Amino acid sequence: MTENSKKQFDNSERYRDLGYAISYYRKRRGLTQEQLAERIGISRQHMGAIEAPNMVRAISLDVLFNIAAILDIDPYMLLKFSPEK
Repeated sequence: MTENSKKQFDNSERYRDLGYAISYYRKRRGLTQEQLAERIGISRQHMGAIEAPNMVRAISLDVLFNIAAILDIDPYMLLKFSPEK
């Protein structure tokens, strides 16, 4: 691969939007970060980092699917969420 053919990807805005979506749907379900984290098997600190708008925390598809299952929504809804900017 030549230098010109390499692409730079910056998904930080997508991860921020994903964090907003998770926070939005979590609050709609009346759950705290701690409750959601416990139900999907991650730490509250990890959950906080996923939702934090000033942090870019990549998550696995397993975590995404588990969050969607607990929130009782289809996973795509977390990915298509568009917060007011």
